[in-house]
Amino acid sequence: MEKHDGRDTGKVRFDDPWYDALASGWGELDGTGAPAPAVPPAHTEQERRTGGAADVYLEVQRSAAFQEVRSRYRRFVVPGFVVFFTWYVGYVVTATTAPGFMARPVAGAVNVAMVAGLGQFLTTFLFTWAYARHARLRRDRPALDLRWDTQELTRSARGGGR
Repeated sequence: MEKHDGRDTGKVRFDDPWYDALASGWGELDGTGAPAPAVPPAHTEQERRTGGAADVYLEVQRSAAFQEVRSRYRRFVVPGFVVFFTWYVGYVVTATTAPGFMARPVAGAVNVAMVAGLGQFLTTFLFTWAYARHARLRRDRPALDLRWDTQELTRSARGGGR
C-alpha cells in the first residue's frame, strides 16, 4: 500500500469509492479464523443520522437544474449521433456495395472514395468543434453551478468541513 502524507496516513478508508477490495486481501482471515468481510459497511453513524451524501446526489439528480443540463446534452448528442452514424455507415456500405461509383474520378487521380473519406475526417472535426461549442455555451455554466451546489450540500450532510 502506498503511503500518503496527511492525517489519514496508514489507514485504509473503506468508504472510498476507489477502494479495490480484491487487491486488499479479499477472502483473508480476520484473525479469529473466520473470513474477513470483503468491504466493511461504508456508512458512518453520522451519515445514517443525516441521510448521507447519497441522498444529496439523489436530490440533485431529481432537481430541475440537473434535468435541464441532461436535456440539453441529449438534444445535441442524439441527433448528432444519428447524423454522424448514418453518414459513416453510408460511406462503408457505399464503399462495399458500389465500388464502381466510389472509383469514379472527381479531379485527376482523386476519386469519390477519397473525397468521401476526407469528408469523414472533416465531419469528425466539425462535430467535435460543435460539441465543444455547445457544451461551453449551453451546459458548462449550469453544470458547474450544479457541481458547486452538490459539493456544498454534501459537505453540510457530512456535518461540516471534513
